[in-house]
Amino acid sequence: MNAHVRANLWLLVLTIAIGAVAYPAMLLGVGRVLFAEKAEGSLLKDAQGNVVGSRLIAQPFRDARYFQPRPSAVSYNAAATGGSNWGANNPNLRKRVLKQLGLVLKYRSGEPVGPDVASWVREQLRANPKVLAQWHEVTPDLSAWWVAADSANDEFVTKWASEHPDDVAKWRAGAEEGAEATAADLAGLFFASYANGQSTTWPETNGEDLQSAFFEAWWNAHADADVEKVPSDLVMASGCGLDPDITVKGAKYQLERVSAAWAEARQRDPATVRQTIEKLIDEHAHAPLGGVAGVPLVNVLELNIAVRDAMQGTTAGAN
Repeated sequence: MNAHVRANLWLLVLTIAIGAVAYPAMLLGVGRVLFAEKAEGSLLKDAQGNVVGSRLIAQPFRDARYFQPRPSAVSYNAAATGGSNWGANNPNLRKRVLKQLGLVLKYRSGEPVGPDVASWVREQLRANPKVLAQWHEVTPDLSAWWVAADSANDEFVTKWASEHPDDVAKWRAGAEEGAEATAADLAGLFFASYANGQSTTWPETNGEDLQSAFFEAWWNAHADADVEKVPSDLVMASGCGLDPDITVKGAKYQLERVSAAWAEARQRDPATVRQTIEKLIDEHAHAPLGGVAGVPLVNVLELNIAVRDAMQGTTAGAN
């Protein structure tokens, strides 16, 4: 009996020592010696040695001077990796793509569609506020999209609600007992008030909220617009929500915007800046499995660092 106990205890100790100590230590040692950079998380650093991110994890870029990664269903949160899991026949997928198109679509001339969407929406609202109710009827999620697109809209509807307690009271009367109005609910009340002419003030934003939320309304009125097709990776989220790469086609679709923004910021010749950045795209392109499968890709963070370094070096004393 004691012999069996001792044998099992030895087996337990050896299993723990080999499986939980020796084997992980060996893998850690091999990783740190032979693959040190990958073992540390494939971190990327700037010229000053500061860590700016990992080449394995996407991060958002809002500045027009930088390339944007694929949309993320988890807002680029590495602790919550995951996809939307929406199939091609899911209406929610179409809705999200429509919102994204307003921000990335451009004419064949290279000019972005977004500013025209925002201007058109403002003009339509000034000419006939009732059109807002029509748009809202066609797209019931419109108010929710709009208020979520910019924090200024959230603040605006909160302030608006405090100034229109009767509207909020009517909403509570029809809601479940104890329910509190969300920002989307308040936005819907504000839309109804604005369409009826009771409210006449519209919040001032940079226009991206209008470009995103009202793109479908603009497109329904401009279906014949001469636009360039958008690469699918710029409007479709990846399975993990953190895909660090986009296709070369997706990068070059953004080239006009990025190069124009840098040319303006650095007061450089637009054609020269465009040529420089396009060359960087080609230099950073890589093909999966050595080109055996897939299409050429480019790492967004690596490309943006290279573009920034190149552009900061084009003007003496630039920071």
